[in-house]
Amino acid sequence: MSIGTEDIKDAGDIRDAGAHAGEEPGASAIGARAASDPAPGARAVSGPAVGGRAVSAPRALLRLLASEVGLTFRRPRNIAMLAVLALIPVLIGVALRAFAGSGDGDGGGPAIFTRITGNGLFLTFAALSLLVQLLLPVAVAVVGGDSIAGEAGIGTLRYLLAAPAGRTRLLAVKYANAVVFCLAAVSVIALSALIAGLVLFPAGPITLLSGGTIPLVDGLLRIGLVVLYVTAGMAALAAVALAFSTLTEVAVGAIASTVVLVIVAQVLGVIPQLSVLQPYLLTHWWGGFDAVLRDPVATGDMGQGLLVFAAYIVVFGSVAWARFTGKDISS
Repeated sequence: MSIGTEDIKDAGDIRDAGAHAGEEPGASAIGARAASDPAPGARAVSGPAVGGRAVSAPRALLRLLASEVGLTFRRPRNIAMLAVLALIPVLIGVALRAFAGSGDGDGGGPAIFTRITGNGLFLTFAALSLLVQLLLPVAVAVVGGDSIAGEAGIGTLRYLLAAPAGRTRLLAVKYANAVVFCLAAVSVIALSALIAGLVLFPAGPITLLSGGTIPLVDGLLRIGLVVLYVTAGMAALAAVALAFSTLTEVAVGAIASTVVLVIVAQVLGVIPQLSVLQPYLLTHWWGGFDAVLRDPVATGDMGQGLLVFAAYIVVFGSVAWARFTGKDISS
């Protein structure tokens, strides 16, 4: 089935209208739409054309994705989460700077944290090491868990399906939107930490955990690798949240289930008697980006982590697809 660009635009406008009015997305527009179109699921499908010109399916799909991304980054809740993620690296840097100034900055602690005062670039690695444990996964769970369940909860899901995008394509767009948010969240943390580290601490050649030294430019490139690796890990979590989101019409339930799963996995990962389970736990591989702080880069460890992330995406993506394509949409 082809995608009608005008229909996709209508579906996006349903939610955007409520957002611009300061209401829950789609709240007022749905009432107006229902009055003029009492049977949205039965309306005719228009062809993929605008102004008499044919519109390709990829272009229409990108337009739907742009609508989803725009809505995600306009929500005050999501903006607030990104602001908190950006603030924490600054607070970490200020605290470490204060301890360094008082002579207490040479104490024990994780290797990455103890090196921050000597080179500000380590603040990026330290901030990601800390935030990837819970706060960053919570932010991803909120967006991923709300993707389908949130639409069903406020009654806009069937209006989105009225556009001839198809359930599979709509689910793909929802997941792509969550991945974009993952990249944005990780990038915000990295950029905030990088700026704070360069302002508060000296910067120069980086002494790696393995003892070698690399130039500053190489260090920045390795930060880029870390951002991509952590984004891949969060994208795997987004697939989990998306699967939960297709199982309920209550967004809070999907979000809470995802967060609980993360916490349980982290608890299982620190029990020595259950060490056999660690290679299969998603959370076990989130901190694998410390491989870039070795010379040469431990690509084998990072490669295993990426394979685990891909496996989670395939498995939970399949669960989400199977549930969503066969689900009776009543709201």
